[in-house]
Amino acid sequence: MTANATFDFDLLARLTDAPGPVGHEDRVREVVRDELPDVDRVRTDAMGNVVATVEGTANPDYEVLVAAHMDEIGLIVTDVDDDGFLSVESLGGWNPDALRGHPVTVHTADGDYEAVVGINAAHTAADEAPEEWTLDDAHVFTGLEPEEANETFAVGDVVTYDSDLRELGECVSGSALDDRAGVYVLLEAARLADPDVTVHYAATVQEEVGLRGATALGVDVDPDLAIALDGTLEQSHPGIAPSNAISKLGDGVGVKRKDATVIPTPGVVERFESVAEARDIDFQREVSWNIGTDTGGLQTTGGARPVGALSIPVRYHHSAVETANARDVEAAVDLLTAFLDTEDGADYSPN
Repeated sequence: MTANATFDFDLLARLTDAPGPVGHEDRVREVVRDELPDVDRVRTDAMGNVVATVEGTANPDYEVLVAAHMDEIGLIVTDVDDDGFLSVESLGGWNPDALRGHPVTVHTADGDYEAVVGINAAHTAADEAPEEWTLDDAHVFTGLEPEEANETFAVGDVVTYDSDLRELGECVSGSALDDRAGVYVLLEAARLADPDVTVHYAATVQEEVGLRGATALGVDVDPDLAIALDGTLEQSHPGIAPSNAISKLGDGVGVKRKDATVIPTPGVVERFESVAEARDIDFQREVSWNIGTDTGGLQTTGGARPVGALSIPVRYHHSAVETANARDVEAAVDLLTAFLDTEDGADYSPN
């Protein structure tokens, strides 16, 4: 069992086990709406972003947007061949090696079908494997006879990992922790926080293909401050140079200082860290150069605004065994809740 007594494994499992590949987040959206606490209003926009609003008790005119993305990487069917094998294209960023020899689920208009992505037998792998295995070499096998497969599956059906969340000591592991762990933090903060300012809790879509949901949301919602919650790379494991680790499991929530899409507002960063220190919440500074975050989509859409981001270290990113430490997740809940509870409408603009 996980060591953190406040961690709600069942809630996170409900979020991660709901399939939600890019552009097809419907089942995750249902979970989010079911698990939201009492709020003043909830709406879903044309892209599928869910926005739950809590009106501030003392300073309702100052608005904070907190966002976490619902979508996960997936695949989309591009062809069903005469032998019943499915060819696929990516929905989001894939390391094809993480897919070989793994069970998957094919989602059709009529239901879900278990399937596998094959791998060459070890006995002949050296002789028959392509020098560089890509998604073009991935063929999904469903077990159906060719004629039935061609009647059942169609171009445009989507595919996700078949991987349920499991506990590993203090950690949890499964697919879609990027960013259902962030959505978990969003829901828990919405339940626990009692802000003086107005807060919009947003579960966004299509982050994995260019922050599209957040960018559209930034036009519809015009907050005074925007914060994103997302997984960040955790590479403190064998085979990776320590200088490339970026974050470390168990060292606390990441307070972002840079990624490929954003440099958060210094004043927001400083307040996150001061709140963490005052409340004795474990945190680590995060600088990454090879990932993006909804914060980048929110910072300039509709005009310049101050932004910040909190990150949850996730090891084995974009795989079926993404792994996070429950203590880091709960540290993110604690820091976001404390931040919102103490937000008084400060001006974070540079001097």
